[in-house]
Amino acid sequence: MYIPKEKLRSFADSFGVQLDETALERFDTYARLLAEWNEKINLTAITDPMGITVKHFADSLSVFRFCSFPTGASIIDVGTGAGFPGLALLIARPDLRLTLLDSTKKKLGVIENILAETGLSAELLHARAEEAGQNAAYRESFDFATARAVANLRELAEYCLPFVKRGGCFVSMKGANAAEELDGAKKAIAVLGGKVQSAETFTLEDAGERCIITIKKNSSTPAKYPRPSAKIAKNPLE
Repeated sequence: MYIPKEKLRSFADSFGVQLDETALERFDTYARLLAEWNEKINLTAITDPMGITVKHFADSLSVFRFCSFPTGASIIDVGTGAGFPGLALLIARPDLRLTLLDSTKKKLGVIENILAETGLSAELLHARAEEAGQNAAYRESFDFATARAVANLRELAEYCLPFVKRGGCFVSMKGANAAEELDGAKKAIAVLGGKVQSAETFTLEDAGERCIITIKKNSSTPAKYPRPSAKIAKNPLE
C-alpha cells in the first residue's frame, strides 16, 4: 500500500462519494506511478504519499461535494497535467465519459500509462485549449468542463466555456484568491454565454482554503471565442 487508503476514503465520504476497494486500489496505483514518473518528467512538486492523498486526490474529489454529475455525463478536463481533477473523478466514477486535454504530450503519455495500469479508459486530447475549442468535434459538446489551477478565471473562462454545451457547466477549482478572480471575470463569463451558479469556499485539511466555482452555460459562445492565446493574454475580456 502506497497511500493511506482509509484517510482518502474518509475524505471521499465527507464529499458524498463512496470509494470501494477497487477505486482505492486504483488511487494507490495512481499515486505510486505518479511518484515514479515524476522522477523522469516534472509533473508535480507534491510526491509524498500523504501530500498526494490530500492535495491532489482529496482536493480533486471535493468537486463532488458541490457538483452533481449525472450517470454517463461527458467531461473535458482542460489543462489536465498529471490528471487532476479529471482522472481522480474517473476513478471515483468510472461511468463518466472523460476527455483529458493537455498541450504537453509527455504528460498525456504518463496518463495513458496510468489508465492502462488501472484498467480505465478516457480520451486523451493533445491540443491547445484555444484550438480545440474552435474544433467542431469538441466545441459545445460536453456536459461539463473542469480545470484546476490552470490560469486566472477571466482567461480560463474563455478557454473552457466554449467546450460546454448549453445547459452544461464549467467547474473551476480555485484557491484563496477566488473571490477576487471571480469579480474580475464576470464580464468575460457573461460574454461567453455563462452565468455564475455558485462559488463554494471551504478549507481542505492540511491544504488551506479552496473554492469551487460552478458556471452554468445558458447561451452559445460567440463564434470568435476562444481567440488565440496571445490575444487572450494581451486583451482579456474585461
